[in-house]
Amino acid sequence: MKRIACPKCGNFVTFDEKAYPANRILVFECAACKKQFKVRVNKSQDEEAEEQAYGYLTVIENNFHQKQILPLRMGPNIVGRYVRGTSANAAIVTTDPSMDTTHCIIDVKRNKKGKLMFVLRDAPSGTGTFYQDEILRDSDRINMDNDAIITIGATSMLFSIAKNQTS
Repeated sequence: MKRIACPKCGNFVTFDEKAYPANRILVFECAACKKQFKVRVNKSQDEEAEEQAYGYLTVIENNFHQKQILPLRMGPNIVGRYVRGTSANAAIVTTDPSMDTTHCIIDVKRNKKGKLMFVLRDAPSGTGTFYQDEILRDSDRINMDNDAIITIGATSMLFSIAKNQTS
C-alpha cells in the first residue's frame, strides 16, 4: 500500500500501487478538501530495489516522512532530500529542513580482492552525517558494517547488505 499526501491540505490518500501497471497516471480526489491531483505509478520500491541492489538504506519513519527503502547500486550513491532536478540518486522524499539535497555519499565498490565495500562520507553537509552516533569529519571515510545506523538531519536510516551479496 502506498500513502500519498494531498498537495493542498496534506491529508493522506492510500492506494495499492501493485494493482496498476507501471507508468500509469492516476487521478485522486482528497476526501478532506476535494482537491484533485495526479500521481504517476512507477515501479514499486520492492521492484526497484531488486534491480542490481548491493545494499539498502531503510529510512525510519518520523514526522517528516514515511518509511522508505533506498537501493544502493555500484558506484557513488548520493543521499539527500529529494527536490526536482536533484543530483541525489538515493533521494529521500521528506520535508526535513535539516537535510541537505546532497547530504552524504555511499560509495559501493569492490576492493582488490573482490570484497564488496560500502564507504560512507559526508558530502559535506550543513548539519553533518552521523555513523553509529559519531559525527563524521569532512575527511572521514567509514567502511560500513551491516545493520549500521546513519543519521542525516533529523532522519535515521538502517543500512543493510543485500542478501544475495557476499561481503
